[in-house]
Amino acid sequence: MSGRARVAVRVHPRARIARLEWDGSTLQLWVREPPAGGRANAAVIRAVARWADVAPSQVAIVSGAAARHKLVEIDRADALPVPAVWSPQRRGSNYGKRTPGS
Repeated sequence: MSGRARVAVRVHPRARIARLEWDGSTLQLWVREPPAGGRANAAVIRAVARWADVAPSQVAIVSGAAARHKLVEIDRADALPVPAVWSPQRRGSNYGKRTPGS
């Protein structure tokens, strides 16, 4: 299945730990990078790409580039995972892997 999916994202920049929560409608995303210079937006694109298991080039911020509430478009409509929470334990092989949680 191809197509595009749009996801509402709430970004929490300068987080102590990078993680995300997906409830089926809004993606809560904590990124370590500050919003200055577009660093948080780049981290959002990378994190959404990892979460949706697509290339970063298939993810774009459609609106809200300068806001915490963003609308992100993914080039594959079937890329949306089931509701879950992930938090990387350490940077390395497990960084960005989804794990079911509470």
